[in-house]
Amino acid sequence: MLKLIDRALAGLLLLGAMGHTFGVMQFYAGQPMILFWSLAAGALTFLLAALNFMRAGRPGDRAFAWVTLAGTLCQLVTTLRFGALIGDMFDPRVIFFSLVCLGLSAFGVRSALGRG
Repeated sequence: MLKLIDRALAGLLLLGAMGHTFGVMQFYAGQPMILFWSLAAGALTFLLAALNFMRAGRPGDRAFAWVTLAGTLCQLVTTLRFGALIGDMFDPRVIFFSLVCLGLSAFGVRSALGRG
């Protein structure tokens, strides 16, 4: 059951990355420099989702779990900083990515400590 929740959270991160990508393509269509960096952030979120899917399937790989945990915590910090920059920590995007990252971080700690 926990593995299913872990993978569901990784799937939600993947869906969030897709939403981010489509959103920035529309919002920053006329600003190529900002669009480039926004798409790069989306690509990294796709990668992080894939790493979390892999971590969920490799419960014995503690080193990989630590790396994935570090990336997920970086995503959480980035999300919270985004909320601060827009002046709305209760923006649905901030809440969504924060909750997903917190959940994935909890599973990452569990895997990293060898309890996964």
